[in-house]
Amino acid sequence: MSTDRSKRLGKLLKLQDKLKALHETRHAHHVASAMQAEAEASEIAARFDDPGSLSSMFPEVYHRRINAAVTRRDRSRDAAEQEATRVNAANVRRGIVEDAYREAIRTAERTNGDRERLEIVERHLKPR
Repeated sequence: MSTDRSKRLGKLLKLQDKLKALHETRHAHHVASAMQAEAEASEIAARFDDPGSLSSMFPEVYHRRINAAVTRRDRSRDAAEQEATRVNAANVRRGIVEDAYREAIRTAERTNGDRERLEIVERHLKPR
């Protein structure tokens, strides 16, 4: 009984690890996307002030692209915060499952030890 429970909890622990890794990867992706959008907005803004640029002829294009990059950056930051929350939740769930897994292993070991001691006592009490 306890070994079945510990096996199930072990599988669940592996699943929690994979889920945590997924959320960490997604968080890193969103952070990288936010940084990329920030760099793009800065680059476009720097080109806007460049005397050789076409910003005087098409200022709305430059402003639209800067606004789009800033919007992407903000969306990516929000998504990164959500993923960070999910990473924290996955950490908590993993900790709970790990505690239950360790307790199940201790219980199984204790039960096996008790059973072995009982068998030793029964063997000594049996008439020969």
